[in-house]
Amino acid sequence: MKKVFCVGELLIDFVAEKQGSDLTQATIFTKKAGGAPANVACAISKLGGKGVFIGAVGDDPFGKFLLDVIKKEGVDVSLAQISKTFTTLAFVSLAEDGERDFVFSRGADRELTYDPSLRKDFHGNIMHLGAATALLGGELEKAYGKYLFDALTKEMFISFDPNFRGDLWKENEQRFIKKCMPLIEKSHLCKFSLEEAQLLSGKDDLYQACDFLHHVGTKIIAVTLGKEGTLLSMDKNKQVVPSIKVKPVDTTGAGDAFIGCLLKQIADMDSFEHLVEDFDSLLAMVAMANKAGAITTTNYGAIPSLPSRSQLEA
Repeated sequence: MKKVFCVGELLIDFVAEKQGSDLTQATIFTKKAGGAPANVACAISKLGGKGVFIGAVGDDPFGKFLLDVIKKEGVDVSLAQISKTFTTLAFVSLAEDGERDFVFSRGADRELTYDPSLRKDFHGNIMHLGAATALLGGELEKAYGKYLFDALTKEMFISFDPNFRGDLWKENEQRFIKKCMPLIEKSHLCKFSLEEAQLLSGKDDLYQACDFLHHVGTKIIAVTLGKEGTLLSMDKNKQVVPSIKVKPVDTTGAGDAFIGCLLKQIADMDSFEHLVEDFDSLLAMVAMANKAGAITTTNYGAIPSLPSRSQLEA
């Protein structure tokens, strides 16, 4: 089984569970562990895989809480860094259908520094680059570029999820698009939402969007479509894989559960060499990942809602 190194943010989600989608009206918040790369690492570990988190938290009670949470889920936190900057916070609002919005107060996640000593453990494993905050400049963005180079030189399978958050890119969407292109070019697998696929490609038609993004460089594209399932695209092969029916209460972490489950299945393979040519195998993997994403929406909070292997099989 391969290790999956997940690089990026680990943060506190303060969730306004009962105030709907208007944060101005929220008075009660529940503290949850969050951050897309950390969620993915937890999703992998809860399914029996080897999730490794590379990121920075503050030297404060929130940072300690976060590392304790993901460590209890089986994530390897030995590569996490402790910063003097306060832990990053996100305030999350939930609509009645479980859809959410974010407001960020950035902190320690941006302080992650590149560690060249990690390269010795990378060869033949998986690198997942899925931080919502990674392309905003600073040390984290520098580390992202260097870890991408390491992944290429160490023959890793590279996964990218842009995790676009409108609050972080107000009036700077073109900058976001430009910064995503080298990652799309070099990654074997890209996971997008419908909004992200359309934004990054400039195409309203989803199939045309995938063709454009394949032309940029990525071989495998998964576009998550909520209750409609996921579009899997590989060159000329495209198919929507349906999801299972659930009643969602919180969609936070659904995409992370999806990509975590997909990467766990890829990590179980003896070799990645022919994966980019095996559409049928990937269809089966995406169907399982859809199930993981759907189950996650049936409870509050990303990490507590991620399914275990027994839940997924049931």
